[in-house]
Amino acid sequence: MGGALVLAGYLEVICGSMFSGKSEELIRRVKRVVIARKRVAVFKPALDDRYGARAVNSHDGNSLEAHAVPHEEPDQVLRIARQEGAEVVAVDEAQFFSPGIVDVVMTLVEEDRRVIVAGLDMDFAGRPFGSIPTLMALADEVSKLKAICVVCGRPATYNQRLIDGKPARKKDPLIVIGGQERYEARCRDCYQWPE
Repeated sequence: MGGALVLAGYLEVICGSMFSGKSEELIRRVKRVVIARKRVAVFKPALDDRYGARAVNSHDGNSLEAHAVPHEEPDQVLRIARQEGAEVVAVDEAQFFSPGIVDVVMTLVEEDRRVIVAGLDMDFAGRPFGSIPTLMALADEVSKLKAICVVCGRPATYNQRLIDGKPARKKDPLIVIGGQERYEARCRDCYQWPE
């Protein structure tokens, strides 16, 4: 076979419920990229400042420095990744970005970059969340992680948002940033569907 080597981008999506290890897995993959001496750019939505404004953090305490980008301006991900000459682009909590994140991610892939995206695939009401389902369909590789149900101990795929100890209602705001003080991982049997 003669001719020039044709490079191809690659899209990896890491999804699942809260407390399933999505950010931990993204951090693990990025650390391996750094060991391989690839140029990497890491991004997160600015509205998620639970553990600091400029870092991707896991619930276990691991972290990576990241660019905090306004969720309604996903084009900044593309601009910064190009400026930095990133060969690998990682985006955490991608469900919070506006729908334009899909075009940004696919442009990066078309530019022969490896893109690693992590995010919730379902919201607190058990509905597909943001652009994650679309990115899953477009991905070369999807890793759906599971947490542990806090009620029965089985694998959990649902996010139970609690307000004063009771399940949130469907009409409650879609985005409420929080951790264990507001959310529990639940299996299908223990999850209480919002009214």
